Amino acid sequence: MAQAQAPRTGVPVMILKEGSQRTTGVDARRSNIQAAKVIAEILATSLGPRGMDKMLIDAFGDVTITGDGATILKEMEVQHPAAKLLIEVAKAQDAEVGDGTTTVVVLAGKLLELGEELLEEGIHPTIVIDGYKKAADYALKVAEEFAKPIDLTKEQLLKVVSSSLSSKVVAETRDYLAGLVVEAALQAVETRDGKPYLDLDWIKIEKKKGKSIYETQLVRGIVLDKEVVHPGMPKRVTNAKIAILDAPLEIEKPEWTTKISVTSPDQIKAFLDQEAEILKSYVDHLASIGANVVITQKGIDEVAQHFLAKKGIMAIRRVKRSDIEKLARATGAKIITSIKDAKPEDLGTAGLVEERKVGEEKMVFVENIPNPRAVTILVRGGSDRILDEVERSLQDALHVARDLFREPKIVPGGGAFEIEVSRKVREYARKLPGKEQLAALKFADALEHIPTILALTAGLDPVDAIAELRRRHDNGEFSAGVDVHGGKIADMASLNVWDPLIVKKQVIKSAVEAAIMILRIDDIIAAGAPKKEEKKGKKGGEEGEEKSETKFD
Repeated sequence: MAQAQAPRTGVPVMILKEGSQRTTGVDARRSNIQAAKVIAEILATSLGPRGMDKMLIDAFGDVTITGDGATILKEMEVQHPAAKLLIEVAKAQDAEVGDGTTTVVVLAGKLLELGEELLEEGIHPTIVIDGYKKAADYALKVAEEFAKPIDLTKEQLLKVVSSSLSSKVVAETRDYLAGLVVEAALQAVETRDGKPYLDLDWIKIEKKKGKSIYETQLVRGIVLDKEVVHPGMPKRVTNAKIAILDAPLEIEKPEWTTKISVTSPDQIKAFLDQEAEILKSYVDHLASIGANVVITQKGIDEVAQHFLAKKGIMAIRRVKRSDIEKLARATGAKIITSIKDAKPEDLGTAGLVEERKVGEEKMVFVENIPNPRAVTILVRGGSDRILDEVERSLQDALHVARDLFREPKIVPGGGAFEIEVSRKVREYARKLPGKEQLAALKFADALEHIPTILALTAGLDPVDAIAELRRRHDNGEFSAGVDVHGGKIADMASLNVWDPLIVKKQVIKSAVEAAIMILRIDDIIAAGAPKKEEKKGKKGGEEGEEKSETKFD
């Protein structure tokens, strides 16, 4: 017996909020992949030592000129969610290993571009994803076999750190800056669980405009961009006993509004005398425990400055929290939060605390400290933009040094690593079943995109360069790569162009994860922006509720 069908009424069913937009299937993937490709294309020209720089101007007109991938992405105001995802990947790469941010975005963009070609041929995204995963796992295995272990000597560290600086704006001074970074790293390195460990919190970077980059110096101690607060205080203290305060040397105003009724001038004088007495008691207590240098994160009252100067105590105020913590670790001090409870054992020590003139301004140098790991790189340069770029380059170089202490293995640079891994992945791909093989081959093609860009920026013909690289690697020349300065294919090992293995591994992991995440998306649902009237009504309603509650109370 036939079942009766429900009559069609033709009434539309609203599921999403009015104004919402939905993109599904092919269109959704195409939109996401296109956005990722645009971000990758922007960064591609910045890759390598001959890469170009970007000028970024924010809404306030501030200009940043840089070739650093992480900085470019941070300063760009991107709206598309898939593009934002790539930026997050670059930030994660920067936080984890501090280098390879441009490479990871370019590789992820190429994986998506090549993946799109397979999707257009009718291959399901899941098969592409499986192929990419298997190729990436094999690539990481090859990377481990291909890597060369190194001794953590000054010469070996210099080679790799200098290579990492060759793609920065400061490439001309890379050998000088690499020397400072390696010296700082060797000074700060410690042993944990029988292994060398580099904590970058020990190394402070301080900038001061003036002179040239070659005047940048390594200070074995902490440099504070502050000056002594009172002209009557000593400007140089030897055998310093340092009180590090997280408390103000001033009378704090109450949080609530107060009124004091005064009937005679004597009462005002008594009130001020009482304030001065409290401040004097603070200073007397610090002097009694033996402090001859006071450094605080908070303020120091003018009256307190006077009493400190009379006692011959040097004082510095408004020091950043991060610097306070570094000072405490370096000098062996405890951070004092209550001045009354301070004890002699809370004080830190230093052989010398001195105010010196650097450029047109004064800075305080804390040297000959008990913990020799704490060092400062004082950066000099002709303009604020150069200083910022040097700071970014030094941060990257320090991360590279830390990476080598974490995993002392290196691979040849100049695209040699990518070509060799690509060659091995191709051999592996032919053993895979079905359509996964095509995805694995595309993964190998994506890896070759890195030396292709290096060849382009060096002025070489990319097709000829890749053909030459493939030929050399097939003949067993595993370290053949693109010599961007010489404009030819050369042996990277003889040119001392090396990259840390950990950076290359992280690039592969992050790029594949980003590409897979974007390929999995087949539906984009964007909520509509709320109408102005709706916003107004909601606000008015809330205010009405508040008013009614007040009445009720």
